[in-house]
Amino acid sequence: MSTIAQLGIPAETFALRETLPRVPDVEVEAERVVAHDENRIMPFVWAAGENLDAFEDALAEDPSVENEQRLTQLADGRFYQMEWVESVEVLLHSMTEHGAAILKAHGRDQRWHLRILFPDREAVSQTHEFCLDRDLDTDIEQIHELDHRETQSQHGLTTQQYEAVTTALETGYYEVPRDTSARTLADELGISHQALSERLRRGHGNLVANVLTVGAVDSRDHEQTVE
Repeated sequence: MSTIAQLGIPAETFALRETLPRVPDVEVEAERVVAHDENRIMPFVWAAGENLDAFEDALAEDPSVENEQRLTQLADGRFYQMEWVESVEVLLHSMTEHGAAILKAHGRDQRWHLRILFPDREAVSQTHEFCLDRDLDTDIEQIHELDHRETQSQHGLTTQQYEAVTTALETGYYEVPRDTSARTLADELGISHQALSERLRRGHGNLVANVLTVGAVDSRDHEQTVE
C-alpha cells in the first residue's frame, strides 16, 4: 500500500544549505519537485518572511543552488524557480529508484522536512538504508499508509488545507459580507495570519486543479500516453 513518510534533514546537508541559516526568519516551501537530470532537482519554491531581499542575496551565493529566478511577488511572499545541484541524493534516489513523489518540502533555519509518497513501506525502508549507507543525516519523523478513500474525500487537499478551508466555510468566512475575519479564523486554527493565507491560497489552488479542471488534466494525460 502507498505510504507517506516525513523525513527530516539538517539544512547544512541539503539544498539551500547556506541560505537558510543566513535568514532564519524566512520559511520556504518547495512545490512540484521534479528530477531535472541524474544530478539535480528543479523545484518551484515559495518563500515567506520579512527578509526576502536578504534571502535572494543568500541564494545568489549559495553553491547548492543554480539558475534561481523570481517568478512572482505577492503580499505574503515570493515565488521562485530554481535548481538544487548539491546534496539532493535522497530525493533523486526516492524518485528514480522507487517512483516516489515529493508532496512537500518545507525548510526553515536549520532543518528541512520532506513529505514523500512512496509506493509501499519497503521503499521507505530501502531509502532509509540508502541514507545510512552514505552517512546521510536523515530521520524518519512520521510514517503512515495512505488511506485512498480519505485522500479522495479531501479532493487533493492536505490535512491542514482541508481543515482551514472547511473551518472557513463553517464559520462564514466565505459569506458576503463575512461572518468572521481572517485573523479570528487564524486564531481558531491556532496559526498565524500569514500561515492561514498560504493554506487557503494553496487549498483553493488544489481544489481548482483536482475538482474544476479534472477533465482537462485527464485529457492531457491521455494525449501524453498516446504519444
